[in-house]
Amino acid sequence: MLFLPLVTLTVHRYPPAGAWRGWLRMGTDPLSLRRVPGLTFFRLLGTGRGADLRLGIDPQRWARLAVWQDEASFRAFEASPWRERERAHLTQSTTFLLRPLRSKGRWGGQEPFGSPTADTFTGPLAVLTRAAIRPARLRAFWSAVPAAQEDLHKQPGLLLTLGLGDIPLLSQATFSVWRDAASVRAYAYAGAGHREAIARTRQEGWYAEELFARFGVLAAEGDGAA
Repeated sequence: MLFLPLVTLTVHRYPPAGAWRGWLRMGTDPLSLRRVPGLTFFRLLGTGRGADLRLGIDPQRWARLAVWQDEASFRAFEASPWRERERAHLTQSTTFLLRPLRSKGRWGGQEPFGSPTADTFTGPLAVLTRAAIRPARLRAFWSAVPAAQEDLHKQPGLLLTLGLGDIPLLSQATFSVWRDAASVRAYAYAGAGHREAIARTRQEGWYAEELFARFGVLAAEGDGAA
């Protein structure tokens, strides 16, 4: 049984000749998604290259973050003709099904995941961070990213990382999957560059809006790695 609400992150990959569809759908898909029953929040997102969280985009890979009232709403959408037409143009489509455990902050003025307070979850965890960067702090933010991520890929409990963004340069997010809670804590408190970047965001007021959320990973469905 899945928990309410259900959060999904779907990652699409287009063939090289069809990468233009990702750009196009960023503008056209919201018109359809706003009418999907049970879909309470969504964001269409570009992605970084590979597992890199720094500047740069992958024009073939795009993502959709969605919050559903329940699993039935998600399953109905997955079986819809709209989704079938979408899949026809993809080489891969992978969806992470997520249970919100903790969430603090806002995205576009909304609290998309509510105010969950679950303390424990057995299994892999996902962490989503998102920030709207003040234009005057763009240089400071992007110059701090390399040091903040220096130790990330050395972490033995890290299973996946993905850089995301809904507004180029200004609105950035990271999504990572970890083996367990201990792995998340090890990175949060052991990485000097990561700790320093967090401290500077508070001291220098980098963000106009920010959000941190932790999820239990319920399943990963689809036909390819993200």
